[in-house]
Amino acid sequence: MNNIKIPERLECIISNVKSGGIVADIGCDHAFTSICLIERKLAKGAIAMDINKEPLKRAKQHIEEAGLSHCIVTRLSDGAKELPEGVADTILISGMGGALITKILEDSISVTKSAKELVLSPQSEIYLVRHFLHGNGFKIVHEDMVKEHGKFYVVIRAVPGKERYRGRAGYIYGEYLINNKNPVLAEFLVKEQKRIKSVLDGFRQQGDNKSMAQEERKSTLLKEYNMIKGILFKIKKGGA
Repeated sequence: MNNIKIPERLECIISNVKSGGIVADIGCDHAFTSICLIERKLAKGAIAMDINKEPLKRAKQHIEEAGLSHCIVTRLSDGAKELPEGVADTILISGMGGALITKILEDSISVTKSAKELVLSPQSEIYLVRHFLHGNGFKIVHEDMVKEHGKFYVVIRAVPGKERYRGRAGYIYGEYLINNKNPVLAEFLVKEQKRIKSVLDGFRQQGDNKSMAQEERKSTLLKEYNMIKGILFKIKKGGA
């Protein structure tokens, strides 16, 4: 894959793998991540795992074509259930929703806690992943957000340790991203702010003809709008 342009999201994931050891690539799909890690000497070996036989078959073919069968093995597995405890230095999961990622980690919690680092890229419900990490003895040491083809992606690197965020904003939008004034997060928040404002404007046009559920929804959106407003002020102006 040395001559292929790597998508920005994959580059971001690869750059967050720091253990230099064995990587368990859970939900490996085509195994491109594992192949890149080995080719760049960022890992000494990889276990490419998937719950489905067909993706694993394609992964094995790509690994053979890259001449890396000696250091990347494939394994049919439901999450990390076929990964022995202590084998993987890095557990890598990307391209799934946050609820599924946390379930995979929870279902094999002893394996999860035996890893030196977790590199996770949830596509939704990211707050669930952040809460899981803090509730299971991990701290987030790096987090990044990239935009690719109009979509926003988060990549989290966590290691064993204790950490808690003070407020909801840190879990919903990423304390690390906020504190480091991530420009892609700022772009995402501006987009979210516009979306919420559009919905709130719709409520205003309804006047007093709203149900209790609509009033509750309006109140929730207003709180979210103000939360985003505060975060953007902190990112752009350096406010507290």
